[in-house]
Amino acid sequence: MPERPDQPHLLRRLGVRDAALIVMGGIVGSGIFVNPSVVARLVHTPFFIMLAWTIGGAIAIIGAGVFAELAARRPFDGGVYAYLRDAYHPVVAFSYGWTLLLVSQSGGAAASAVTFAFYLPAITGITLTSVQATIVAVAVLAAFTVINCFGVRESTTTQNGFMIAKIVAIGGVILVGFFAAHAASGHGAPVVFPADFNPVVAIGLALVPVMFAYSGWQTSTFMAGETRDSNRSLPLGILFGVLGVIVLYLGMNAVCLYVLGPARLAGTMTPASDIVQAVVGPVGAKIMASVVALSTLGFIANQILTSPRVYFQMAADGTFFKQLAWISPRTHVPVIAIAVQGAAATAIALAGPERYNLILNWVTSIDYIFFGFSALAIFIFRRRDRAMGTPEPWFRMPLHPWSTLLFLVVAWGIVIDVVLKSPKDASFGIAVLLTGIPVYYVFRRMKKATA
Repeated sequence: MPERPDQPHLLRRLGVRDAALIVMGGIVGSGIFVNPSVVARLVHTPFFIMLAWTIGGAIAIIGAGVFAELAARRPFDGGVYAYLRDAYHPVVAFSYGWTLLLVSQSGGAAASAVTFAFYLPAITGITLTSVQATIVAVAVLAAFTVINCFGVRESTTTQNGFMIAKIVAIGGVILVGFFAAHAASGHGAPVVFPADFNPVVAIGLALVPVMFAYSGWQTSTFMAGETRDSNRSLPLGILFGVLGVIVLYLGMNAVCLYVLGPARLAGTMTPASDIVQAVVGPVGAKIMASVVALSTLGFIANQILTSPRVYFQMAADGTFFKQLAWISPRTHVPVIAIAVQGAAATAIALAGPERYNLILNWVTSIDYIFFGFSALAIFIFRRRDRAMGTPEPWFRMPLHPWSTLLFLVVAWGIVIDVVLKSPKDASFGIAVLLTGIPVYYVFRRMKKATA
């Protein structure tokens, strides 16, 4: 429905650079500082470690291509929500937005806020009680919620600033690592393979933490309504952003192997900290605590910036609380939707670590359910566009349909892996997703009643 000129509306103030940094901000959290060790314990040798991260990067760029074509074909407000709505049925899109609010985005923001609070004592030397740590987490969430209410340019600049700082910090760890090449031993330690070691199976298992670390490129599509020339800027931003993350991740893993070797890498949970400490001594632990804290803040900034745009579009479609579609006439952002996102993340943070850690066990599996549906949407949109004579977009998925099908298989393979490994957690997550179906029909009935 076209907007009246006198109505407040979203402002298109973002470009390719903003989209790329939003993509990177949605991917790079604290996982890259831990997951290299997890992968090393599964595949053991430098070759297989780098192969796992390279394959993961290849899958990530294929996924980026899938969403780049979707953004080029359907540059609509809400991004992934709009793709699911138009390819399938509004109830599928609503269920996606429903899980973003109750689980994915809110849980991720809450976990990052509490992680920041846990790292604060290592930076400041001030010990925090559990209650004080929770207060810090809530204060951080509130601060980013307020910043996002000031306007899309202000909030995006904040997100971008944190992401640029993360790039500098990770790049710094990589550079420091090469200077520390002779400060650590263990390169010659023999690699002992388990008796039942199968490289194909091991790589498959290693791809789960690898793909968890690479996930998050879809968040920039939520900002389609505020991106200039979005059918071009968003695809470029997605591709550039994922490529940038691949460079950072491969560089981090290369330096971990260069400094620590596979045996020491597998034996630590803090590889980046070990690298920095090898050069600067114990103060390295404080430096890395600051880097991880910075990374968590950047991730919070990303989550609270992007996800409210989905709730805004749900409300604009008439399938959610209509108040969430309200746009401030002064800042031109959906401030109520932003406030709701902040409140949901705060509620999870207040629930305590044992609750949100449980939620995070299945956040990514829910995301990958919808990633698979997004890949299938390309087939649907291509067929529809050909039937209607719609001109082809400037970007099309290379090697389609095989590349798209590969991403689909990987996405739903990750979901199956989580279901098999954590059936209780996965069942609970899927149950939350399914509750969105009756809720959608309640809102649809309410809309008909007031029409």
